[in-house]
Formats: sequence, C-alpha cells, structure tokens
Amino acid sequence: MAVAKKTTLREGIAVELRAEAFNVLSHGQFFGPNAVNGNISSANFGQIQTASPPRLMQVAVRLTF
Repeated sequence: MAVAKKTTLREGIAVELRAEAFNVLSHGQFFGPNAVNGNISSANFGQIQTASPPRLMQVAVRLTF
C-alpha cells in the first residue's frame, strides 16, 4: 500500500512525499514444509521453521527540479 502527495513549489520545482507499507494486514507467512524435503521421519516435520518479516514501512521525499 502506498500514499503519495506531490506539491509544486515553484515553476520547475516540485516535492513528493511518499509513504509505503508492506504486509499491511500483517498476515503470517510461515515456511517449513519444504525445509524437510518430504522426509517424514525428520524431527522438524510439520513444524514452522521460519517466517517472513512483519509489517514494514518506509517514507521517502523526492525533490524534482
């Protein structure tokens, strides 16, 4: 999801403020079944091994002239 606002300061000069968010709804993205490669006798079988990062946000300002 992104929100941006562009404002003209003078002729030929503009500033853009932008905010972006990744994984906005913070859904869990878990990894694990492929970690054991189908080996059902593995101690890690059926367990979550890793997860994707949680919600990430960033803000940027761009000056165009």
